[in-house]
Amino acid sequence: MTPAGIDALDGPFTTRQLLRLDDALRIADQSTGLTFSVYIGDLEEPTREHAEQLHRQLDGSAQAVLVAVSPNQRLLEIVTGPEARKRISDRDSKLAALSMAAAFAGGDLAGGVLAGLDQLASHAGRH
Repeated sequence: MTPAGIDALDGPFTTRQLLRLDDALRIADQSTGLTFSVYIGDLEEPTREHAEQLHRQLDGSAQAVLVAVSPNQRLLEIVTGPEARKRISDRDSKLAALSMAAAFAGGDLAGGVLAGLDQLASHAGRH
């Protein structure tokens, strides 16, 4: 993953979309005090465990939120560290996931990720 939290080498995003995602991550981090990251790519089976492994690799994983999206597998995992989970409930994550899935179904990968980050940061609130 890059320092900005986006793993997008040869990825599905345009430069403009990457800049918007980078801005969204920075704003979410600054406004909440949590660390938000996005992973786009295939997830190994079992997918939840792979997403959790990726999450554990993040600096400050206790305060981190990982949005892992595998377009090829049509999978989405949201992983929150123990400190982040105090502010973002499973219900909040599920609502964000539903919003993202709706955008993904319409072919808008970047828009879905942006909407999900915004919802998760809003649920986390200001620090």
